[in-house]
Amino acid sequence: MNSWLFLDSKKNDAAFNMALDEALLAAMPRLQQPVLRFYGWTEPAATFGYFQKYSEVAAATQLRPLIRRPTGGGIVPHDADWTYSVVFPPGHEWHSLKAEDSYRRIHDWLRLAFADLNLETELAPCCQKSRPGQCFVGHEKFDLLWHGRKIAGAAQRRNKLGLLIQGSVQPPPVPLARAAWEQAMCRVAVREFSVTWRDSALDAELRDEAAKWLREKYSQPCYNQNR
Repeated sequence: MNSWLFLDSKKNDAAFNMALDEALLAAMPRLQQPVLRFYGWTEPAATFGYFQKYSEVAAATQLRPLIRRPTGGGIVPHDADWTYSVVFPPGHEWHSLKAEDSYRRIHDWLRLAFADLNLETELAPCCQKSRPGQCFVGHEKFDLLWHGRKIAGAAQRRNKLGLLIQGSVQPPPVPLARAAWEQAMCRVAVREFSVTWRDSALDAELRDEAAKWLREKYSQPCYNQNR
């Protein structure tokens, strides 16, 4: 069975959201199943790529707090965006993909979900650069576009523990509920990837792991500002 776990963790603060995603990656050898997580934000914030310089990020956006992600990429504003993460254990097919291929596949999944809701989007055929380091200004190859404008981007981290993909959707200005999009994402996974969904909750071990990453890393200025 191609069983995946589904986790809706609702709204949390920015530091906890990043801590929980890293905890999910660390838990992959134990869970041995992919996890799709949907989540939101209790306050406006921005996350930025692991390799970015804090001083440049702080100068480029007025959003606060600024939290360094466990993945790469640029500055992502968070408030009303639809955020998700997908985590795969080592040995899974997605884990063995090249970064460009997993990036294309995740956004093709989003494209099919929007098509399921009668909204036409497309994958960017090439880059269109604008302001360096800002995720939704310009676009990268295989970003998701609506009428030529980027509406979805993602960042990845692949290591011996597994593969973490963090994604953000800036929903287009059309009548479309987030819940409908989330349901479409699940339907497409069943159809395209033969997924069997299992609802999941944060078990004690995962909660403790997230609390550790929050306490020792994502709530610490010395981590967020370490470059």
